[in-house]
Amino acid sequence: MPDDRNGPQSVSATPLELLRTPPPPKERSDAARNRAAILDAAAELFAEHGVESVSMDQVAEAAGVGKGTLFRRFGDKAGLAVALLDARERALQEAVLSGPPPLGPGAPEAERLLAFADAYLDYALAHLPLVRMSETASVGARYRIGAYRFWHRHVTILLPRSPDAASTAHALLAGVAAEHLSAIVPEIGEHRVRAGIRRLWAAAGEAG
Repeated sequence: MPDDRNGPQSVSATPLELLRTPPPPKERSDAARNRAAILDAAAELFAEHGVESVSMDQVAEAAGVGKGTLFRRFGDKAGLAVALLDARERALQEAVLSGPPPLGPGAPEAERLLAFADAYLDYALAHLPLVRMSETASVGARYRIGAYRFWHRHVTILLPRSPDAASTAHALLAGVAAEHLSAIVPEIGEHRVRAGIRRLWAAAGEAG
């Protein structure tokens, strides 16, 4: 999160609906075509060679656009990663806001908390190199991503019995950070990682 004198409390006071990732702005047809070509090329190159091995020059060449156009639109590979994840993040956010329970409204907080942990892990593990790139581009990058404020607010809401729900939400989300998952999944396996996270989140949901 950006430096804020009010800290996590300023985030937790924001209505969840206002934190959801907005759809991309409408663009001129040529700009929209360039954006689609860049994202298609990046997705294909990342899938074939790995995120770390692909340069911005390669993406520009494959998309048929100038390097300047690529950098103006996305800044760097982290910007490309954020753009590629955008639709997936918005889909998860909409499921949280209006999907069926227990991920969506209508189930007890503790059940929704575990459902979100499972759904977030499904999303993060399916796109781990991209999520890691978006979260580690610079110090604190993860906390400046708009989606993180949404996840944090949602988890905070689901911890009504916690003496400090905002702080606990940050601690729980630290366990599903892409850098952390990238380090421990190869070591102990996805099944154990998921089970451990569920135990931790279940304990947090029951505490208070």
